Amino acid sequence: MPTFSKVSHISFSARDADRSATWWSDIFGLKEIERVRGDGWRAILLIHPATATIIEFQQHYANQGEGFDPARTGFDHLGFKVDDPAQLGEWQSHFEEQGVTYTPVAHHHYGSVLTFKDPDGIQFEMFYRADHP
Repeated sequence: MPTFSKVSHISFSARDADRSATWWSDIFGLKEIERVRGDGWRAILLIHPATATIIEFQQHYANQGEGFDPARTGFDHLGFKVDDPAQLGEWQSHFEEQGVTYTPVAHHHYGSVLTFKDPDGIQFEMFYRADHP
């Protein structure tokens, strides 16, 4: 079977790419690495220096400003792994200080999760589970 080495990048469609890129830079310390344009769209690429994760925010000119809805077919959420459950509390405090919309840490049989939303209402999680690969 063919294989791949890692995820190259994650791309989100944003209502305002500049606003999203600024928010992610402020909240997570991501650094801008490139701006690109295509037919009917533009994008800003950011990198998380510690993990080399690249997140892209595309702004399609045909976007009508619809809000995100995880109940529709497509993207539901993205979870970021933390290695220590205490980090969830640290992130929650950081989100509170930064005015990020979040749901307090919840503990479930499958792991502990801190859910938050970006400026477009896209749902993300900080996630901890013992023995998580």
